[in-house]
Amino acid sequence: MLKKINVEQIRAGMYVQELCGSWLDNPFWKTAFMLHDESDVRKLLDSGVKELWINTKKGGDVLSVASSDSELSSEQAGVIKTTEPPQGFIFKPEIKQEMDQELAQAHRIIRRSKDAVADMFENARMGRIAHPEIALAIVDDIAGSVLRNSGALISLIRLKQADEYTYLHSVAVCAMMIALGKHLKLSDSSIRDCGLGGLLHDIGKMSIPIEILNKPASLTEQEYEKIKSHPKIGHEMLSQVGGIPDSVLDICRHHHERTDGKGYPDQLSGKDFSLFARMAAICDVYDAVTSNRPYKQGWSPTESLRKMSCWTKDGHLDATIFAALVRCIGIYPVGTLVRLKSDRLAVVSDNDKSLLQPKVRVFFSIKSMVYLPPESIDLSRPGVRDEILSSEEPETWCISELERYWAQ
Repeated sequence: MLKKINVEQIRAGMYVQELCGSWLDNPFWKTAFMLHDESDVRKLLDSGVKELWINTKKGGDVLSVASSDSELSSEQAGVIKTTEPPQGFIFKPEIKQEMDQELAQAHRIIRRSKDAVADMFENARMGRIAHPEIALAIVDDIAGSVLRNSGALISLIRLKQADEYTYLHSVAVCAMMIALGKHLKLSDSSIRDCGLGGLLHDIGKMSIPIEILNKPASLTEQEYEKIKSHPKIGHEMLSQVGGIPDSVLDICRHHHERTDGKGYPDQLSGKDFSLFARMAAICDVYDAVTSNRPYKQGWSPTESLRKMSCWTKDGHLDATIFAALVRCIGIYPVGTLVRLKSDRLAVVSDNDKSLLQPKVRVFFSIKSMVYLPPESIDLSRPGVRDEILSSEEPETWCISELERYWAQ
């Protein structure tokens, strides 16, 4: 049985089904979870949550838990019964983390998600479409990391190898859709759909031979037409599965549409295709151009945003959503090589608190042309006089493996 109670009524042994209020308004990401001990209770009491739902079938009731302490009556406990329990899948509360704290967990989530998506997609290749709850569990995992620190997982996943692209691209688009949806202040259910749509948007590619997907040379016209069929095929696949929201089906079918009407499969233009599909189009492009592929090396984050800005001005991408993406991932995304006023090179290591004054790892002196012991600097801290003059391309300075300065 589900009951809504005040947070003051919680006790160890209760099973929390959902925290009340939007998870966008507090530092937690909701899921069903057990209050195992007083440490769990204190964490929840300190969270700022006022009310919550408990599941008395899975854990203690207000009466049964409190009886051993003070024998409160139901009136004293302030229990509110309802016939309208919370709907949808629930998320785990997570405290926001600094980049260096979240990186290790993000590494693990990426590995788990890659394996799960690979299994799900290979089953789709064999004609077996998994139940949406399996995909939702992956979305839950990814979303937890994004809500703890929006940059860690999104930045790490950009380092994927070319042969990992098919599966990790879906994980990356899922994460970016969640982060972008949060930035656009969409509703909880809408952000869930965004994440699910991002995860499943390319499932139609499982109908395409692997040798075409991973071909290092230019595609023939026939092969390109085959590639262009994947949104419609994916839409048809998912339409046969119960429980997939229409908005997710829409993302799957229309993530290759363009605002100038030159996309596919339906040549929609302007606002004729949905907000979610326009979001997916931009997230899909950003991850594609920053990733190493069998036929090309990925661009740096800054170069990618510069190119996408030109495409937006040309009418290919939605200008409002692209501007939101830039604000979401930062003017200097994590992993960007920058030149500082002090005549040193650094890599952006965290921009969660400030887009213009991120945390950086300084490692090279331009004046002396020597590598320096890596030093972390928070450019937003009072008293710090250094600042970013420009973003730089690693190739210009013959720098490789830039990630070793921020992704370890």
